[in-house]
Amino acid sequence: MARPTKIVVASHNAGKVREIGALLAPFGIETVSAGDLGLPEPEETGLTFQANAELKARAAADASGFLALADDSGLCVTALDGDPGIYSARWAGPTKDFDLAMKKVEQALKETGSSDRSAAFICGLALATPDGDMDYFEGRIAGALVWPPRGDKGFGYDPVFVADGYDITFAEMDPDAKHAISHRADAFRQLTDVFLK
Repeated sequence: MARPTKIVVASHNAGKVREIGALLAPFGIETVSAGDLGLPEPEETGLTFQANAELKARAAADASGFLALADDSGLCVTALDGDPGIYSARWAGPTKDFDLAMKKVEQALKETGSSDRSAAFICGLALATPDGDMDYFEGRIAGALVWPPRGDKGFGYDPVFVADGYDITFAEMDPDAKHAISHRADAFRQLTDVFLK
């Protein structure tokens, strides 16, 4: 595949679109979001990060005629048997209230009675071409949850997640520092090693 100059980011999540744009910028690739193109959000009916990422990438590539990149990511909490996992955004409700979602996670952890606060962020990236090809990459970063939330950078569950080896949350990190180590950066490294060398 020739190096693309433009990729549709199959997301309506402004924080996610911003992060993906920042990760692709050094390669001279222009990003445009599915939201900016007025593309509908497909229903995420998959049962894995891969299935949902591929579903979103395929819908955006078919509708736009461009190469499309979709990210399906979430927080997987050990003591909650991997929840919220692929349902991470749904835990935030229809208004995408992640303060509410973080409170739900903390409450669920208390109800388990477990002292295990280990968790991981997982990112599945699917790259779909308009002619039907699909590639998938999965990144992860392990860490632990803190309470109360700390920091005002980042988005989603970032204020309660501390990566292994660090003492600040993702939401307290400079965005460039987070981009260097995140689950999304891990998946992107795999993608760029294949397509953008």
